[in-house]
Amino acid sequence: MSLSIRNQIPGTVTSVTPGEVMATVKVRLDGGQDITAAITLDAVKELGLADRSAVRALVKSTEVSLATAAVKGLSIRNQLPGTVSDIATGGAMASVKVTVPGGELTSVITKDAVTDLGLTTGSSVVALIKSTEVSLAAV
Repeated sequence: MSLSIRNQIPGTVTSVTPGEVMATVKVRLDGGQDITAAITLDAVKELGLADRSAVRALVKSTEVSLATAAVKGLSIRNQLPGTVSDIATGGAMASVKVTVPGGELTSVITKDAVTDLGLTTGSSVVALIKSTEVSLAAV
């Protein structure tokens, strides 16, 4: 199946913590970073997710925010450090490619945000992704 989701990073499940309806699934990405996904218990069961399951973490590019440094005092669990590898700007929006260990993320943000953050190719950034915006695909 082909998907329009640009961000598809391989990893391995390291833990599944079930709740009433949702579960948090921690994944060690192939580059060594950890990412947390909040998905339904039904999805955990249907995908057969357990410790050491191979998965792909999927995140829409519009759900990846960027910061110029790690952010403290924030509820967003997923903070992946990386380096800007490319910026394509349009009239109002920009597509920013970020190289992270083991892969690449694309973030779609406003052109004004690129300017305000002073982003250029080679800039150090931190990709911020809410756990509820991370989907998982079994591989």
